[in-house]
This record gives sequence, C-alpha cells and structure tokens, in this order.
Amino acid sequence: MRVAPRLRAFLALAVGLLALGTEPDPALSQEPQTPQFQDEVSVGLVLVPVVVRSGAGYAKSLDQKDFQLRIEGKTVPIESFERRSDAPASVILLQDLSGSMASGGKLAQSQQALRFFLDKSLPGDEFSIASFAGGIFEVEVPFTKNQGALREASERWVAYGTTTLHDAVARIPQISLEGRNPKRFALLITDGVDNASRLTPEQARAVVQEAQLPTYVLGLGAGNPYELTQEGKKIYRYADVLSLLAAVTGGRYYSISNQEDLQKALAEILDDVRHQYVLGFSTGDGAVKFRPLTVEIKGKSRERRAVVFRRGYKGTPPAETRAGG
Repeated sequence: MRVAPRLRAFLALAVGLLALGTEPDPALSQEPQTPQFQDEVSVGLVLVPVVVRSGAGYAKSLDQKDFQLRIEGKTVPIESFERRSDAPASVILLQDLSGSMASGGKLAQSQQALRFFLDKSLPGDEFSIASFAGGIFEVEVPFTKNQGALREASERWVAYGTTTLHDAVARIPQISLEGRNPKRFALLITDGVDNASRLTPEQARAVVQEAQLPTYVLGLGAGNPYELTQEGKKIYRYADVLSLLAAVTGGRYYSISNQEDLQKALAEILDDVRHQYVLGFSTGDGAVKFRPLTVEIKGKSRERRAVVFRRGYKGTPPAETRAGG
C-alpha cells in the first residue's frame, strides 16, 4: 500500500523521536558516501545509446559499419547493434514533488508529460515512476506496461517538503537495472531548486554518468543556462547544473516556460528515443575506472551531422581494442 507523502513524513519524524535517548550508531555519524553503481562492472557488456542528427532531421539509415567507437583513444569492435525505430524502450520518469513544484501548474505539466509518452507508447515499451520530496525517495511504480497503474500514480502527486534533487538523480542508475529493453532513457521533471541534498551536483553527475541511458531534463521555470547578466554571470544557476547533467549522459535539457515549450520538448525527446542507435561492446580484465569514449560516423558526408552519446563509462577496459583508428 502506498503511504501518502505527508503521512510518510510524519512517520519518519515519529521514528526519530522514539530513537532519542538511545546510544548513537557510529555508522550514522559518518559522512554520507557517494552511491556506487556496479552494473557495468559485473555484466561485461556496455551499451552506448547514440543519436545522429542530420540537418533538421535524423540520420535514420546508418548501419553498424558506419560507426566508429573509441575507448580512451583506441578503436573498439562493436559487438551488438540496435537501430529499429519501433524497438521498445524502458523509460524512467523521475518526478520532483517538493514544495516549490506546487506553483505555476508544474505538477499539471508533469502529469501531461507522462500522459504524452504513455499515449505515444509502442508495444513492448515499459515505464517506471520515481519521485522525491521532503528527504524521501520512492519508486512509486517499478517497470511495468500497465498504463492504468502509471496514470493512477501521477494522479496522487502532491507537492510538499524540501528538495533533494542531486540525491535523487544519483538513484537513476539503480532503477535502470530493472529495465528489459536495450533502448532506455530517463526523464527528470523538476524546477531545478535543491535545498537539502547531501550529494553535490558533481557527485550526482559522476554516478549517473556511469549508467547506460541518456537523461533528458524538463526544467519547469528553471530558465536558460546560457543567459547572462550584464556582468557576465549566470542568471539561472540551477539551469546550468541541469543542462550539464543532460549533456554528460547524452540527453538534452529543455527550459519550459509555457505550453508551447512543453509540447515541443516532448516531441523532440520522443524523436530522439525512436531514432536512437544502441552500440554494445564487451569488457575484459583490468582496473575499474572511468574511461572516456567517443563515437564517430565513418566516411565523409556533405551533411553536417551532430552525434550525441554518453561521455564514457566506469569499468574494466574493452575486451578487444585496436591501436589508432
């Protein structure tokens, strides 16, 4: 049974009061550790979602042989390849339910975003909903194809409490482990304010960067990350943080200020996912560390192509590499 947000907060407070007078647990007094994500270390297969934009559209007919994948500057054989536009996707919706989301119709816009993807879903698509507010992170609906359960969950959303945005973002990789489809992406819906996280933006990005999915961000009223004052200072500092999060994972950030912005952003995200290529390669033995990667399109083309991909992965080196490229 799902407990209402205010009741959860009350129960947490009651448990804390009951604990007064007991001996403190030394482990609880230690500094919080950055969450660790071990998926790619254990599975031995790294997936690299790639979007290739060409002019005003997408490069839709590329084959495996058209891609060149480099890890730490060395060419790596592509062992698996997915390009079907009708291939099912695993979608994580991470919803900000903190008090600042109560104004400006932000929750209504969030519900609209969920309905858009459900209405446009294809057979095999699955969705998971997670939310955060008041120091509480909850996976409201694990991955499912049951649209009724997803819609009902969004209808119960109530804004309350403080915002632990960065802490919540760092949980995205754990949720993604349950996804069944090679095509995956996360959609973060927030106004960008963070006033209670233990993790820094840099720590949260480091965790999410290890995951195998692009993260798209709808910044509801969060502003343009590139807009500056006359003195050259950022006007919307939270927008800058959200934009960087999207960029390092191969997603995109959208500043939403009206209904037109929202509709355009949702359509573009859906296009990205449907035209997503997924490259895969195996890892071998060696040290576990963050390893930068790049994806290029072979050959010369008169069309300018923008290739969007994740910036790297954390794990052992590729099982097979070739010097040069």
